[in-house]
Amino acid sequence: MNLQIALLLSQDGITNGAIYALLALALVLLFAVTRVIYIPQGEFVSMGALTLASFQAGRTPGTLWLLIGAGIAVAIVDGAAAWRRAREGAAHASFASIVGWNLAYPALAALVLHAFDPARLALPLQVALALALIVPLGPMIYRLAFQPIAHASVLVLLIVAVAVHLALVGLGLLFFGAEGTRTPSFSDARFELGPIGVNGQTLWVIGASIALIAVLYVFFERTLYGKALRATAINRAGARLMGISTVLAGKLSFALAALIGGLSGVLVAPITTIYYDTGFLFGLKGFVAAIVGGLASYPLAAAGALLVGLLESFSSFWASAYKEVIVFTVIIPVLLWRSLTSRATGDEE
Repeated sequence: MNLQIALLLSQDGITNGAIYALLALALVLLFAVTRVIYIPQGEFVSMGALTLASFQAGRTPGTLWLLIGAGIAVAIVDGAAAWRRAREGAAHASFASIVGWNLAYPALAALVLHAFDPARLALPLQVALALALIVPLGPMIYRLAFQPIAHASVLVLLIVAVAVHLALVGLGLLFFGAEGTRTPSFSDARFELGPIGVNGQTLWVIGASIALIAVLYVFFERTLYGKALRATAINRAGARLMGISTVLAGKLSFALAALIGGLSGVLVAPITTIYYDTGFLFGLKGFVAAIVGGLASYPLAAAGALLVGLLESFSSFWASAYKEVIVFTVIIPVLLWRSLTSRATGDEE
């Protein structure tokens, strides 16, 4: 290996690591706020890429039908709960808000897709429209799968997360098919930096990842909702006592996770071919990075993501047949070290 090959591998590793960093941050956020180890985070990546590809091919994306189906299911569940509370004389959400968000929003999305040809829209509008279909799925999944068992143990929540993953993979195969797809690059520019060339898509991935991390930092530090999420992550019981709704915090954290996953899929689609189940590997590598951060530290998770990306890139050069094994083996010494240095704590109610 010479210097030029090492620099090229480092460039690929940093590019992949930027995507893994976003997924790791989403996993840390979800675990801190809801105690859910969200295995299906990678499915948002697949949906983001395949939705954008469907728009560019002039097809209606399967994400729309998933959004409509999830909205109907949430409307039925919330409507039944509101009717039961109304009979008991307790406070309840209005039927107008239930219908408006869960039924009217998907219907409006369907009308927009029918009225405008997404293939003729500019790329930023296609990306915005794809995210508009994906982001609401996060709170809907939380409402259907995790909110009813919010006080269960971490193990039970993990089992449910695996079940959600299997369901989303099956629905992905149903709605998108088994064919892989790749979208055009955001930019065809190419820059020479010393002995290596850097293409525009690499700069898009790294730049967008840094920008999103900066936006999340401002959100958590400067906004009321961000501070509420931080408070919930630090002490769920204390947050409830201060009037912060843990249900709202859970839905908001899942919405942010869907946004991060969908945007990651849009960024990675021009780099690699995406299938309905490709996101699972992305999610697992983000999970390895999150474990490096102890599912608690955002900076350590981001550093772990860069480590995973570089390790994957160099492993593909030295032992391509075993690169996945090498990457996932990293989790073993990290877990061993943390098991020896951390004291056991019970689940917080």
